[in-house]
Amino acid sequence: MGVLWLDEVDKDDVPLVGGKGANLGELLRLGIPVPEGFVVDANTFKQFIESTGLKNKIMEILDSVDINNMSELEEASKKIREMIEKTPMPKEIEEEIKKAYRQLCEEVGEEVYVAVRSSATAEDLPSASFAGQQETYLNVKGEDEVVDKVKKCWSSLYTPRAIFYRVQQGFRHEDVSIAVVVQKMVNSEKSGVMFTSHPVTGEKIAIIEAVFGLGEAIVSGAVTPDHYEYDRVQRKLIKVQVAYKKFMLTKKGGKTVKVELGEKGKERVLSDQEIDELVKLGEIIEDHYGYPQDVEWAIERGKIYILQSRPITTIKGKVEVEEVEEGEILVEGLGASPGIGIGKVKIVLSPDEINKVVEGDVLVTTMTTPDMVPAMRKASAIVTDEGGLTCHAAIVSRELGIPAVVGTGNATKVLKEGMIVTVDGEKGIVYKGALKEKKEEKKVVAVAPQIITATEVKVNLSIPDVAEKVAKETNADGVGLFRIEHMILGLKKHPMKYIKDGEIDAYIEELYKGMKKVVKAFYPKPVWIRTLDAPTDEFRSMEGGEEEPIESNPMLGFRGIRRDLKEEMHFRAEMRAIKRLIDEGYTNVGIMLPLVTRVEEVKRAKEIAKEEGIPLDKIDFGIMVETPASALIIEDIIKECGITFVSFGTNDLTQYTLAVDRNNEHVAYLYDEKHPAVLKLIEHVIKVCKNYGVKTSICGQAGSDPKFAEILVRMGIDSISANPDAVQKVREVVARIEKKLILEKIRNL
Repeated sequence: MGVLWLDEVDKDDVPLVGGKGANLGELLRLGIPVPEGFVVDANTFKQFIESTGLKNKIMEILDSVDINNMSELEEASKKIREMIEKTPMPKEIEEEIKKAYRQLCEEVGEEVYVAVRSSATAEDLPSASFAGQQETYLNVKGEDEVVDKVKKCWSSLYTPRAIFYRVQQGFRHEDVSIAVVVQKMVNSEKSGVMFTSHPVTGEKIAIIEAVFGLGEAIVSGAVTPDHYEYDRVQRKLIKVQVAYKKFMLTKKGGKTVKVELGEKGKERVLSDQEIDELVKLGEIIEDHYGYPQDVEWAIERGKIYILQSRPITTIKGKVEVEEVEEGEILVEGLGASPGIGIGKVKIVLSPDEINKVVEGDVLVTTMTTPDMVPAMRKASAIVTDEGGLTCHAAIVSRELGIPAVVGTGNATKVLKEGMIVTVDGEKGIVYKGALKEKKEEKKVVAVAPQIITATEVKVNLSIPDVAEKVAKETNADGVGLFRIEHMILGLKKHPMKYIKDGEIDAYIEELYKGMKKVVKAFYPKPVWIRTLDAPTDEFRSMEGGEEEPIESNPMLGFRGIRRDLKEEMHFRAEMRAIKRLIDEGYTNVGIMLPLVTRVEEVKRAKEIAKEEGIPLDKIDFGIMVETPASALIIEDIIKECGITFVSFGTNDLTQYTLAVDRNNEHVAYLYDEKHPAVLKLIEHVIKVCKNYGVKTSICGQAGSDPKFAEILVRMGIDSISANPDAVQKVREVVARIEKKLILEKIRNL
C-alpha cells in the first residue's frame, strides 16, 4: 500500500499503477523527460474500501443492480460515489498523499498545480478499452485539494458507464481497481505533436507540428501550426512551413486564457536545435517500443517534456492504385465508389431476390434500396441502371468501400445472369471477363493525422457496422450525419408494426444497439443523429408496410419530422433510445430534425424530447436545412426554439429550390448545387447563425466536393461532413483555403 513515484514503475506494473501510470513510468525509465509526479497505487484504494467497510456495501449494491435499467444503474452509481466521497480517508493514507505532494512541491521549488488522473488497472487492454470512463482533474493546487480529487477519481470507478461496461466485457467488479496519477502541470511556451516516422508509409521521416503556448490550440484546431519534416536517414530538416499563429493559449491563475500574438505569431516556433532534440527523443521511444510513435510534447523554460506516446495505427506502406488491363467494355456509367471488383453477375430486380447474391458476386440492379444492404455487403461490386453520385447505391457503396458504377441506363439488360465481369468503380466502366490487375506505385503526399483545420471535417454514416473502421481510417472530427433510416429499413418489420404489436421495447433496443456502435466508435467526438427520414415507398416491402400510403411523389410527402410528429410514439421511441446512450455517459450525441418547414415542428419536437428526459442542456439539438422554407425562417426558428446547430442537406435543398429530381436522367443535367439561388440560401443561413452563436455544418453530397468545400469555408461554415472516401481530400482543401484566407488578411493589413 502507498505512494510510488513515477520513476519507480514500468510497463509491467499495470496491476499496481494502471495503464497511464505504467506507460509514464516506462518512459521515465528510458530517460525520457516526463513531468514529475507520483502514483497513489491501486492497493491503496483496496485498503481504503476494505478498512472502512465500504467494499461489502459496494458489492451488495452492484450484485442487485440491473444494468439494463438505466434509472436503477444511475441510482446505484450515485449511492456508491457518495459513500466513497463522504467516507473519511484513513489518516495514514491521507498523510502519505499529502507528504508526496509536499515533496513534489519541494522538488519544483514552489506550490505546484498538478493534474490528478485516474489510472484503472483494466484500461488499455488489447481486448477492452476502459479509457475515458474514469475522471481527470486539471490545475489542482494545495494538499487538501489533491486528497479530495484522489477520492473523486476513486469514486469514478463506479460511474454508470464504467459499471455497465465492466459487466458487458465480463470483468468482475472486484477484479478491477484504480490507481491515481498526480503529475506536475506543464505551462508550455511551445507544444505540439510528433510522428516519429511517416504515419502512412512508415518511412523514416519525423513529422512535427508546433504552436506557441498550450497544445490545446492544436487539438481543437483553433490555430494552424508550423509544420516540420525531418529525414532521419539523411539527418537533416527537409521541410519547414511557418504558419500565422494569431494567438496562443496559456495558463494564468489556474485558468486557460487566450493571448493575441501579433507579429510574434508569424515567427517560427521551433529552432533547428529543438527539432533535433525532439527527433532524438522520438527515436529512443520508437526503438524501445519497436513501432513508430505518435508523441505529444511540450516545452517549458527551454526544457522538452514528453506528455504521452502511443503507437501510430495508420501505417499502410506504399499506396497502390488498382487498375486493370483494357478489355471489352460492356456498359459505362458514373464511377461512384473507387476500386476494382470482379465476380459473377447477379441481377436483382426486387428485394425478394437478394438471397441469390453470395460472397464475391457483382450485384446488378435498377437501383438499390435499403433492404438490399445485406446483399450489398457480400458483393464485390455494385452496378445500377439509374442514379447519380448522390443515390442510395453510390452513398452506401462508398461507405462500405465497395466499387460501384451507377447510372449506366442499361446494365440490367446488357449484363446477363452468371457472366463474369470486371467493374472499375473509379472510371465508371464494366468490362467483360475477369481482367488482370496492373498496379503502379503512387507517392503519398498527405496524411490524415497531421492536417489540423479550424473548420471541422466530419463524416457521413448510415451503416453502424462500419463505424469503427471509418472512425480509424478517416480520423474525422465526428459524424455530421448519422442516417438511421438505413438500419431501420433493414429490420424484420415496419417500425409502426413493432409499436402496434406492443413490441416498442424491442424496437428501441434495435435503435439503441445500432446507434451505440456509431456513438461509441467516435466517442468523445460528436455524432449528430438524424431522426427517421425515409420516403413511404421505401417502407412498403417491410412486414407491416402494406399500410403505407401510395404517394405520387414520396420525396415531397409523408416523411421526416412531419411524419414523426404524426406518429408520435415512433418519435418517442427514438428519443428513448438516445436517452439510454446519454445515461451511459455518451453525451457526444446530437439530435437532428429532418425536413423542417415550420417553427411549430421544432417546438413540439423539443417538448417531446424533454418529456422523455433528454437533457437538452447537455447535448446538441438542431435541424436540417434542406427546404427553402427552413432557410428563409431560420432566424425565427433560432429565436423561438433555441437550437444549437444547423446542417445543410444540399441534396434536397437543391432539388426543392430548382424543382429538379436528382435521380431523373431527363433533368439531371439541371441539378446544380452551386446554383446562385442555392448558394444565397446557404449564405443567408450561415450569416444569421453566426449572429446568434449557432453552429453551421453541411452533410449533403456537396460537402464531399472540394470546390464546394472552398465556397463554404469562405462563407464561414463551422464544419463540413463528407462521405468516408472524401474526408481526407476535403481536409486538404479546407487546410489550403484556410491558409489562403490568413494570407489574404495579412496582405491586406
